[in-house]
Amino acid sequence: MPRKRVVGKRAIAADWKYNSILAAKFINNLMRKGKKSVAQAILYDAFEIIGEKTKQDPLPIFQKAVQNVEPVVEVKSRRVGGSTYQVPTEVAPGRKLALSMRWIINFAKSRGEKTMAAKLAGELIDAANMRGSAIKKKEDTHKMAEANKAFAHYRW
Repeated sequence: MPRKRVVGKRAIAADWKYNSILAAKFINNLMRKGKKSVAQAILYDAFEIIGEKTKQDPLPIFQKAVQNVEPVVEVKSRRVGGSTYQVPTEVAPGRKLALSMRWIINFAKSRGEKTMAAKLAGELIDAANMRGSAIKKKEDTHKMAEANKAFAHYRW
């Protein structure tokens, strides 16, 4: 963290197949140990499965799924006078996107389908239709923030 200037965000190039920056970011989140081609293959195979199952273009379904999972508020721990409070705060736009992609990937891993592409396709279809584990995680996060609304005045 430099003292003299603010470090700018690096621009991410859109992916080559769908020309989507969101898909490129998702591939980067999906990637493990620098194996980008494996992550691309998983996402593109998942898009093919989505296209077969829904008979629609997979990119808008993917975008809708990521948007549906984005949380609006979350709770952060604040220590005030010896006790810790769960203070609800609004989520920054970059963090919204990061959380939604992370939740979709993590809950896709825990699904029962055979391949990662099938798991990811199932989770994306469920998220686009407002059901599934990632949507439940978003709703639980919102419920936690609603329950701790009384501590909102500790926000700073």
